[in-house]
Amino acid sequence: MSTWHQKAPNDVYTAAEIAGRLQQDLPTWTHDDGHISRTYQTSGWKGTLMAVNAIGHLAEAAWHHPDLAVSYAAVIVKLMNHSAQGITNKDFELAQKIEAVVMWRPAKQAGSALEGTPDDGQYRYIKYE
Repeated sequence: MSTWHQKAPNDVYTAAEIAGRLQQDLPTWTHDDGHISRTYQTSGWKGTLMAVNAIGHLAEAAWHHPDLAVSYAAVIVKLMNHSAQGITNKDFELAQKIEAVVMWRPAKQAGSALEGTPDDGQYRYIKYE
């Protein structure tokens, strides 16, 4: 079993543990300046607001609040457990939920009746990788 599965919610990860966990579970996220972070590119202000609102809902429901930098076509999410003064399981769990929700594309799921947003600049709001 991985060491992070044995950590309590407020146990702080070492830099090496953070790197390993990001590589395994969140390869599009980085560790810098005491946070794990991710930049989501959007197609403009509407997409940015939609992403921010989704992230805000998840953070409030989890009672764990990220720092957000919001611009016209991007949202930067930075997570760090302020009370623990470091990166904990709370950060990783919320990051995984944010990643799953923001990057969700129903048309990519086999057998889905949901077609997803057309891949057209007029409708697209998140730049999927």
